[in-house]
Amino acid sequence: MKVTEHIKKAEGKTQFSFEILPPLKGQHIQSIFDNIDPLMEFKPPFIDVTYHREEYLYKEVENGLLRKQVVKKRPGTVGICAAIQNKYGVDAIPHILCGGFTKEDTENFLVDLDFLDIDNVMALRGDAVKSETYFRPEKEGHSYASELVTQIEELNNGKYLDEELQNTAATNFCIGVAAYPEKHMEAPCIESDIHFLKKKIKNGATYIVTQMFFDNQKYFNFVEKCREEGITVPIIPGLKPIATKKQLNLIPHRFHVDLPENLILEVVKCKDNNAVRQVGIEWCIAQSRELRKAGIPVLHYYSMGKSTNIKTIAEAVF
Repeated sequence: MKVTEHIKKAEGKTQFSFEILPPLKGQHIQSIFDNIDPLMEFKPPFIDVTYHREEYLYKEVENGLLRKQVVKKRPGTVGICAAIQNKYGVDAIPHILCGGFTKEDTENFLVDLDFLDIDNVMALRGDAVKSETYFRPEKEGHSYASELVTQIEELNNGKYLDEELQNTAATNFCIGVAAYPEKHMEAPCIESDIHFLKKKIKNGATYIVTQMFFDNQKYFNFVEKCREEGITVPIIPGLKPIATKKQLNLIPHRFHVDLPENLILEVVKCKDNNAVRQVGIEWCIAQSRELRKAGIPVLHYYSMGKSTNIKTIAEAVF
């Protein structure tokens, strides 16, 4: 079932969903199930599975030369989605990136998903790899998420890259895209960011999931700006509880979001990460309750492969 259909079917009731990471290469899928199992009591209508593109390593060989080696640390997104739908009967949403994909790769990826009866995809540009200062697309790939959305929508209309194909079947993907209440790090201003978000919606996206935020007012302000600009699709808030002191520096640096002063002060006072974890849980519970009271259709949690704190939050909210 499509995300938009899940929202409509809920008839205004706030739903619970979450995102997981594929396990590191060499680990068993049971590690995924162990983190999903405790959260199934909250009846998630869908579960997101991230996609991690390749990284480049340079290893020294004879004569001091360097050999470029491609490494995928977290493969298996498609297989995990199939396993989730088979085991739990819940819609799994794979992330699909511009980075690391040619247009042909993208089409083949989507064909595989269609064969597996996967109804939803999250279309993202993706970040630059560690060896790049700025994002660089594949030679025959997409530079922007809006272009990726266009290709998915064209496949939904039965238009394949090879125009000579006959009797082609149309796919029927519900397309999600990302948004940034505090603007994307590469955007000059929030207005510019919303301009390009509108383009993704125009090209075929039917729902939005936001980057994490820790001040609900920033989310409410962002939604208001989107509505003023004619964006009417559901805007699902992404939430993440802080769990370690290190994240006070890591989250603003890596995700380019601000942390409220009150939250920072509470974390700084903590004697250890167990105390930090409790502060993060309580803060996220307060955020979640306010958002649910506002009638938000879905609360989406970034679990980062760990479910214990998300379970505690869900028990208090749902």
